[in-house]
Amino acid sequence: MRSYQVLKGADRAPHRSLFKAAGFHPAELERPLIGIVNSANEIVPGHTQLKLIAEAVKAGVRMNGGTPIEFSTIAICDGISMNHIGMHYSLPSREVVADSVELMAEAHCFDALVLIPNCDKITPGMMMAAARLDLPTVLVSGGPMMAGWRHGEKIDLSSVFEAVGALKGGRITEAELLDIEDNACPGCGCCAGMFTANSMNCLAEAIGLALPGNGTIPAIHSERLILAKEAGIKVVDLVRSKITAGQIMTARAFENALAVDMALGCSTNVLIHLTAIAHERGYRIDLNRVNEISRKTPQLCLLSPAGSDRIEDLHRAGGVGAVMKELLEAKLIDGELITVTGKKVAENVSDKVVRDRKVISSVTEPFRCEGGLAVLFGNLAPDGGVVKQGAVSEKMQCFQGTARVFNNEEAAVEAIGSGLIEAGNVVVIRYEGPRGGPGFREMLAPTAALAGMGLDEDVALITDGRFSGATRGAAIGHISPEAAAGGMIALVEEGDRIAIDLPNRRLDLLVDTEELKRRRVRLKTPEPKIAHGYLKRYVALVSSAASGAVLDEDVAEMKGD
Repeated sequence: MRSYQVLKGADRAPHRSLFKAAGFHPAELERPLIGIVNSANEIVPGHTQLKLIAEAVKAGVRMNGGTPIEFSTIAICDGISMNHIGMHYSLPSREVVADSVELMAEAHCFDALVLIPNCDKITPGMMMAAARLDLPTVLVSGGPMMAGWRHGEKIDLSSVFEAVGALKGGRITEAELLDIEDNACPGCGCCAGMFTANSMNCLAEAIGLALPGNGTIPAIHSERLILAKEAGIKVVDLVRSKITAGQIMTARAFENALAVDMALGCSTNVLIHLTAIAHERGYRIDLNRVNEISRKTPQLCLLSPAGSDRIEDLHRAGGVGAVMKELLEAKLIDGELITVTGKKVAENVSDKVVRDRKVISSVTEPFRCEGGLAVLFGNLAPDGGVVKQGAVSEKMQCFQGTARVFNNEEAAVEAIGSGLIEAGNVVVIRYEGPRGGPGFREMLAPTAALAGMGLDEDVALITDGRFSGATRGAAIGHISPEAAAGGMIALVEEGDRIAIDLPNRRLDLLVDTEELKRRRVRLKTPEPKIAHGYLKRYVALVSSAASGAVLDEDVAEMKGD
């Protein structure tokens, strides 16, 4: 076993002495050492229950003859860090999570890992580490939050952000805002819609790195603790059968994940994260291939923010497994891939059934004939821009509007809140990309403000920043190249006309080529907003959104499928 490097032989007596100092019995040191990676803390709602999950995992490991050893990582709450300086640090934290897992696993020679994340950057960060380390690994998340209730309808965190816009637009009172605030997030777990955290927890299941049920079992259900015990049992089986994360996380597994992504209508952020995770295995996710998968994969679920159903409804209707079975029967995913159960995808979903067709539609009668995400190209986004097309109204699928240009999120939010944005506008927020942000901030505040003010079907928003999974409307992000890298978005001026064509995957700035050349000559890039500490190092190394915003300058050398 790998752990023998620190445990076996006379030369390792000092090492064993330190294990004994930590309270390990000699018999425990004869068993596989399983690193239990726990991102629990007391500020992120999705993480407050992870101590219980970790104890259940450790119980499972011990039941199957392993020795669990717990250690921690950081975790940032995207909701709390939204729309202020904190959001500059959210995506960059993903790399810290990945690096910290790698450092602990390599330094202590664990035989295997169980990853216990929840929330937006922690799940992909841990998956990046799993791909990088190629050890027997199982991921078990803390699970989704239940929806809140108000006046007989489900609400969630996005409801609160949109309510802020509704208040500024005079559509609700402060008392109503407080009532929404008090009822939207009823307890632990990651926020209840198909936002980034739940998207990634579902896709970990689709890739095969997590057990069936991981994406949808509610955080408060005892079934979640049983799943955690099963994860502990299974990881020891993986050690014995020598099945590693690299054998599971293949190019075809990522294509399965993209198909499930399209069917579920996941967050636009998953393209950044899947690209980054695939990069750790040496694979490149081609954004044109993403469009090909989207074209042929129907959207089978209409989950918040695209619809009224939440993750608890998806679980009740059959979960990710039921969706995958629909796709498998339509030959839209590969059923022959190995997973952490030790079985193939087809075996995992063989007994799954759809229990509610109002939540999970059929491939023959889907909610939408195409997948939930689309990548747009054009002179404004030569390397691509991403939109959650499943959350865009029909009237905004093809749209031309007048540009209103802002060099940061705060200025855009102020303009929207002050009533300066009108129907027919295209709000352009730039210098918010991986390098220009710095940190590639999410734009939930402006998109939620537009929705709350009733403008989401009349105003588009494009940015070289990102969007929260809670965003809905004609919101196009990840514009690449970004403004800080001299991308076309840096040349947009007030009053320019912008054309959006989702069916044809186009995003174009309708300005004469000669005029754009003149603008290029006089272009001046603003000074970095933050030029110290971790973000100074991050800016020096981070790649474009199209490459997953990874800290690697060699992304062009990655192999294809």
